[in-house]
Amino acid sequence: MSDILNKILAVKFQEVAADRLLRSEAELLKEATSRNDLRGFAKAIETKIASGRPGVIAEIKKASPSKGILREDFRPAEIAQSYASHGAACLSVLTDVQFFQGADEYLRQARAACTLPVLRKDFIVDPYQIVAARAMGADCILLIVSALDQSQLNDFEACALDLGMDVLVEVHDARELDMALQMKTPLLGINNRNLRTFETSLHNTIDLLPRIPAGKRVVTESGILRPEDVQLMRQHAVHAFLVGEAFMRAADPGEELARLIA
Repeated sequence: MSDILNKILAVKFQEVAADRLLRSEAELLKEATSRNDLRGFAKAIETKIASGRPGVIAEIKKASPSKGILREDFRPAEIAQSYASHGAACLSVLTDVQFFQGADEYLRQARAACTLPVLRKDFIVDPYQIVAARAMGADCILLIVSALDQSQLNDFEACALDLGMDVLVEVHDARELDMALQMKTPLLGINNRNLRTFETSLHNTIDLLPRIPAGKRVVTESGILRPEDVQLMRQHAVHAFLVGEAFMRAADPGEELARLIA
């Protein structure tokens, strides 16, 4: 596990403890279960792919620990509308404050601005965050295998499924993949960035494909920068993509999305 991931997880535990003092999980659960506005995250990806188009999870992200500020003029609602009008299947919104300059409010704004399902992109270490995700309107959560053990992965997935949400489980290598394959979710994210060297290679996804059984929807993450990258993946029957940085640096994120998948 990388040093930066360790730092992020330590902060997450502190944040959850502080949030519990402000609002009980029972109160949050009441709000979460009172919502009846789930949009179907996995279904939206499948519908897009069935139409012959790539299923793109388009990310709304202001900054990252390694790259700093990605987008100075950061307007989540406008970005969401641009993505929706240029072919995105779903949105991913960073809600981590300290390391990615995200916010829960960004997710609310993005979701209110369009009809796309939304992933809460954060570092989940406690069921409290999953309940909070649904309360703020998320349709899907991210579970990162390098941050959790098998019991946590299974328990957190069950919590999300009980709330009607989908789960995107993220892996980096074969060991993590074996853990992810013990889960129910069909959404299997393969991150092409090496956690130790931070080098990115699309062959990380391609090399893991023979180990993945039918019934899983592979979502390739990181390093999708050019139309040729999308074409390479689709040649290997990978039709779902999570893309952030390439879009965030563009003048119009949605237009860049359309160019990428043209």
